[in-house]
Amino acid sequence: MPDAPNTWDIALRQFHEVAELLALSKDLRDYLSAPEAVHVFSVPVLRDDGTTHVFTGIRSQHSFARGPAKGGLRFHPDVSIDEVKALSMWMTWKCAVVNVPFGGGKGGLICDYKSFSKREKERAARSFARRLSRVIGPDIDIPAPDVNTGPEVMAWIADEYGHFVGHPEPAVITGKPVEFGGSKGRDSATGRGLAYCVERYFENLGKPLEGQRVVIQGFGNAGQWAARILASLGATLIAISDSRGAVHCTEGISTSGAVKHKLETGEVAGLPGDAISNAELLELECDILVPAALESVITVDNAPRLKAKLIVEAANGPTTPDADRILHERGITVIPDVLANAGGVTVSYFEWVQNRQRYYWPEDKVHDRLRQIMRDALDEVQHLAEEKQVPWRTAAYMLAIKRVAHAVEVNHPNF
Repeated sequence: MPDAPNTWDIALRQFHEVAELLALSKDLRDYLSAPEAVHVFSVPVLRDDGTTHVFTGIRSQHSFARGPAKGGLRFHPDVSIDEVKALSMWMTWKCAVVNVPFGGGKGGLICDYKSFSKREKERAARSFARRLSRVIGPDIDIPAPDVNTGPEVMAWIADEYGHFVGHPEPAVITGKPVEFGGSKGRDSATGRGLAYCVERYFENLGKPLEGQRVVIQGFGNAGQWAARILASLGATLIAISDSRGAVHCTEGISTSGAVKHKLETGEVAGLPGDAISNAELLELECDILVPAALESVITVDNAPRLKAKLIVEAANGPTTPDADRILHERGITVIPDVLANAGGVTVSYFEWVQNRQRYYWPEDKVHDRLRQIMRDALDEVQHLAEEKQVPWRTAAYMLAIKRVAHAVEVNHPNF
């Protein structure tokens, strides 16, 4: 089986293809095709057996052109510099697509975080935070949750940063518990924002969302909330999966029942329906396919067999560039990750604003503002895709890269 494409190579290829369409100068292309900074840290962690293990932490800051860097922290054995660089670049484009005034950042700690005890998890997060404190801040770089991290880890990091600067500063990080300065509505933001995109897509198409058959690959936070909101808008969930397996039920799957089962058992297996593989799930006949798990799951191998009419990317980078070309040629619309899953960073921006103002919004205000931003962004991307006769991903990148490039040119007239 061939090795999976390198994530950084994919990110660069996507950028250069669009930069060519925009006729960006070579100097500007060179500048935007590399992170402004990549920090690598040694992170010592005291283990419960009294030994100290040293792990590697990474923070990539791709762009500060439109504001502070913004992006998650993942704690996972497979974190690498190339992965983090690619994800930070994608965050730059994502923020620009929805016109949030941030640049892109991403970070990770290379460790098997799931195997740590509760005390080891806290020590690891705080030790990494002490290293990060020198290169992050509310006006510099604002981390957020990602793989194997969540509100509790964000609270530990914010607390360490407060000790570093000598006063509490909740705006240094987003995705915190609501009681610790987090925003209401942040937990559902990624999946909810995706659902708002789908809702607007069908409105623009002049078709009802009610009754549209949905398949979701990956049933973590984003997948669960996408399922919940899409179901509330009338769509029918017919298949879901996680890393352990998948379930297909043509009559429809109860989203509330599926979420409850997943939270109680840790897997989707056991739900009513036919047990199938993740590979089979991707190729089911459906109206909407939501890849919400890993990178590079839609490839040249399976793209010719996909039967979805619309693909909406909840995960980062689930479709390889060559698969993108095949899907476009087959007339399958892809709402790309930089638009579809931008609800998370949008509500992170709301959290940062609330932290800076020390004024917190009711949840309905968060949802309303998120819905409007996602709808506006989808309209802009769709209009550009139709005007230029290009795939939606290309249109989204054209919109984003043009905005970032303009900011660089304003800040650096030599470009």
